Amino acid sequence: MLRLSLLLLCLLQSSAMAESLAVDIYSNEQLIKLLRDGTYLHRVKADECQLVQDIEARAEVLQQPLYQFLWGEMLNQGVCVKQHASRGMAMLRTAAEQGSAEAMVKLAEYYYQGKLVIKDKERAVQYALPAATNGSIAAQMMLVRLFSEGHGSSRDYPLAYHLLYNNVFEDEATQNKALSLLRVLAAKMPTSVVERAQQARFSTR
Repeated sequence: MLRLSLLLLCLLQSSAMAESLAVDIYSNEQLIKLLRDGTYLHRVKADECQLVQDIEARAEVLQQPLYQFLWGEMLNQGVCVKQHASRGMAMLRTAAEQGSAEAMVKLAEYYYQGKLVIKDKERAVQYALPAATNGSIAAQMMLVRLFSEGHGSSRDYPLAYHLLYNNVFEDEATQNKALSLLRVLAAKMPTSVVERAQQARFSTR
């Protein structure tokens, strides 16, 4: 409790002194872009680890999901702090429980790869599925890949196909990757089911 109080005091003091800091804390918009670009840890290191206490306070005290993701990954990878994977993974799970799609996708990746945890692709499906239904392209691509490899329930194949097929892509490379994944999953379903899944409106019935 004392540690959390000290972190909150540090956060308040650093906010009051923001104009004099060499590096300001990231806005939500900045942090979302860093997370989606995959450059968040590079940015923390590029800022010479000046924001460690601010990041920790926003994650541990204010319980902001984006900062919980960032702090968890700093702990997992040992960036600007001593590596502590058990704390890092716990922080990612907390962020996921608060609805962070980024945290869900990262957890799915860890279980898919067997990095820091025992490889468990069924658990990866469990993390990717809710993030995919909330619109995350990264989660949808992960889910389609998992289903294409035979993991998860075949009842969910049409939904995964529908979500990715009907999403909007920011660049051609991502679109081409999605099409490649969709072709593999389509081969596991009857043509009539694929055609239904391609429609803008979709029902699981």
